[in-house]
Amino acid sequence: MGFRPLPAIEPATAAYWRACREGRLEFRFCPRCQWYIHPPRPVCPRCYSSDLSFKAVSGKGRVYSFTVNHKPWFPGQEVPYVVALVELDEQPGLRLMTNVVRCAPEEVRIGLPVRVEFETLSEEVALPIFVPDPEAKASSELNEVASSAPPSSPTPAPFVSTTGEPLERRAVLSGVGQSAIGRRLFRDELDLTCEAALKAIRDAGLEVHDIDGIAAYPGPVSNVPGFAGPSIYDVQDALGLAVRWHLSGLEGPGQIMPLIAAALAVASGLARHVLVYRTVTEATAAADTGRRGIGAGAREISGFAAFFVPFGAMSAANWIALYARRHMHEYGTERKHLGIIALTAREHARLNPSAVYRDPLSWNDYWQARLVSEPFCLYDCDAPVDGSTAVIVSAAECARDLAKPAVHIEAVGTALGRRPLWDQWPDLTTMAAHDAARHLWSRTSLEPTDVDTAQLYDGFSFLTLAWLEALGFCGRGESGPFVEEGHIRLGGSLPLNTWGGQLSGGRLHGYGFVAEAIRQLRGECGERQVPNCEVAVVAVGGGPVAGCMLLTRGR
Repeated sequence: MGFRPLPAIEPATAAYWRACREGRLEFRFCPRCQWYIHPPRPVCPRCYSSDLSFKAVSGKGRVYSFTVNHKPWFPGQEVPYVVALVELDEQPGLRLMTNVVRCAPEEVRIGLPVRVEFETLSEEVALPIFVPDPEAKASSELNEVASSAPPSSPTPAPFVSTTGEPLERRAVLSGVGQSAIGRRLFRDELDLTCEAALKAIRDAGLEVHDIDGIAAYPGPVSNVPGFAGPSIYDVQDALGLAVRWHLSGLEGPGQIMPLIAAALAVASGLARHVLVYRTVTEATAAADTGRRGIGAGAREISGFAAFFVPFGAMSAANWIALYARRHMHEYGTERKHLGIIALTAREHARLNPSAVYRDPLSWNDYWQARLVSEPFCLYDCDAPVDGSTAVIVSAAECARDLAKPAVHIEAVGTALGRRPLWDQWPDLTTMAAHDAARHLWSRTSLEPTDVDTAQLYDGFSFLTLAWLEALGFCGRGESGPFVEEGHIRLGGSLPLNTWGGQLSGGRLHGYGFVAEAIRQLRGECGERQVPNCEVAVVAVGGGPVAGCMLLTRGR
């Protein structure tokens, strides 16, 4: 694979990596529960004991899922190679992100028996990689973690019932604005943000001095060029705002976390009109280097990525491909179903003047496209762009005074009921989307059949299939046939990503879906307008990250 970042030897993981360097695979272990804990934690999540030890395992297991990576994530990286999740024999759900070597990629399959070997990278680090184990009996049936097992799949907490209406209904989306959107605009991120913000304020019929709150996603993130956008303090200063409430951050129910927080802020009286924005300049940032992987160029990597990046799992494309592969294995989902998401997005983008890709996309184009991380090809991956989207969240009592009809927030979904880890999620045919969706429907009397348009995250095409199932538009494992039946096209029963989504409209990181939902509910979408659109759902995130909102034209 060539050069790769090394895992940082941190206090919590030092014993694990030291054992690997000495040729042993050892995990934090709770003697009371007889339970392995990975990644290492200071307490047992079953009994909360801190009397823990380390215990060696056999190093034998089976491939739970895998992807063949075809894209070099840094110059000179050798491809293709296999990234796999191996579930170890000692405990259901005890998995490692790793590589399978000493066999051709086409020979790797789910259920393949494997055993550990160690690849020495430095005096301190050896990586646990896996090779086929011919002595073990092959099987495609792996033990799934039981839904009653607390540490890996805790019983979801009951949702709070209330005698009054959900608090989010006291807020409305009063304005939306977007800057220029393009592949490489070479414009400053603050410049783009101010353009979008001023458009959103005007769209709401407000003055700049009416804005008394500000929020953004993801807050300060310094190691991913073009990803974070400007600080809320820079935007506040540039616009001369005096705010009573402000927030930015990365951890929460997906990229719409600040929208949900802003709704609760205005509902509680902390602010009256909140400016929420998301700005990206990822296309310009990659102009000279191309789209590189996480940790590319770094000597070492820390945190959860230390268990991913050294094995070449340097992109969410790799991580989500593991979910897609498992779904295909269990339900017979096919690449053509991913292709339907991509081709439908392009069909809709052709009706959106702001979409970055509007040329026709044929099935031949799709099948001939270069592979990124199997089963994903180029057209299954969203298109990095430069652009900013701003939304004004206002107190509901302001709705009658706005310049345009307010979009009402009927319900939000923010729940996360299982382990919030990409590789340890108990059932890779589901995602956090299922928890968030269940939460959303618990807060409204509306049902999936009431939804007129769905704006569902498509950072990778499989994520859209996952959201369709999570939100109840089809049954588990049925998203492939659902999209094949034509439901998601304009004119179908559930027009999907009518602006082209991130696959063709551009990676605005969740906020393009919000902008489109607002405009569809207002009836402003021209040729792509969904007739009589009264209810829209917006859903963002993938893997262990998810959030969703149900929006209505009025009540």
